[in-house]
Amino acid sequence: MKARRWYRAILAAAVAAALVVAPAGCAKKKAADGGGKQQAAFPVTITDDAGRTVTIEKKPERIVSLAPANTEIVYALGALDRVVGVTTFDDYPPEVASIARVGDFMTPNMEAIAAARPDLVLATGGVQAETIAKLEDAGAVVLAVDPQSLAEVYAAIEMVGKAIGEPGKAAEVVQGMKDELETIQSVLDAAPVRCFIEIAQEPLYTAGSGTFINDLIDQAGGENVVTQQGYVAYSLEQLLKDDPEVYLATKGSMSDPAGIEKRPGYSALSAVKAKRVFVLDDNLVSRPGPRCIQGIRQIAEALHPDAF
Repeated sequence: MKARRWYRAILAAAVAAALVVAPAGCAKKKAADGGGKQQAAFPVTITDDAGRTVTIEKKPERIVSLAPANTEIVYALGALDRVVGVTTFDDYPPEVASIARVGDFMTPNMEAIAAARPDLVLATGGVQAETIAKLEDAGAVVLAVDPQSLAEVYAAIEMVGKAIGEPGKAAEVVQGMKDELETIQSVLDAAPVRCFIEIAQEPLYTAGSGTFINDLIDQAGGENVVTQQGYVAYSLEQLLKDDPEVYLATKGSMSDPAGIEKRPGYSALSAVKAKRVFVLDDNLVSRPGPRCIQGIRQIAEALHPDAF
């Protein structure tokens, strides 16, 4: 009853919210083909990635996703037809274009979320901590999905699978990822290749130890020259000192690493001299979801070209 009061209160306060319901109701599209015969019994109680204990009383039929990676997980589990709200950043699979938008990743719209009438909200950590608290206080069922490594991605997929009643399909997805990773790693050279990864320009930003991207580099047979923790600004002087063998850069909606070789001072880098500068798909290496294995393959092909 608490959740129903929340929906009525917000919908009454937001005139525009009524306009969101129709798109949400029309948002169901054909999902990925599902396997996984095993079904979960409800209610289920889960400890999420924020350490919260979440009880889901019945199989969710209306899911709102507040992170692109979460949407991709639900899609891989064959349940995109149950997603009734996504963020403006969601762009995969293409079918998400017809699903109602509930704000952006940084600032989800509470009224739009309410209008979608979800019985489960899949959020993430960090910047969405306050949003999670507000939704939970309002009576919504919210699961925080915030993996920081490949191993945690596997666990997150299994957690979401349990939450939405698709544990068997989740096990299949995870096993498929592990099999693909084994195939990639089986052909890699023994010695790791020293590399640097650019995630933003002006100023230059990179991913250091303890980050999701750093873990993908390790899995792909690389050695990140950046030893600092987290996502950090980096100077050209430090970059020249580290002098990586391979220069990686991500390209996405907020990053376009065009003309790296022509930047002042970059011609002195060994990676530039050897023409070992590679641009990666940002969505594959920064989103902690099922497609990160494709990101590992991209990195591995750049680091170990003779192996592929």
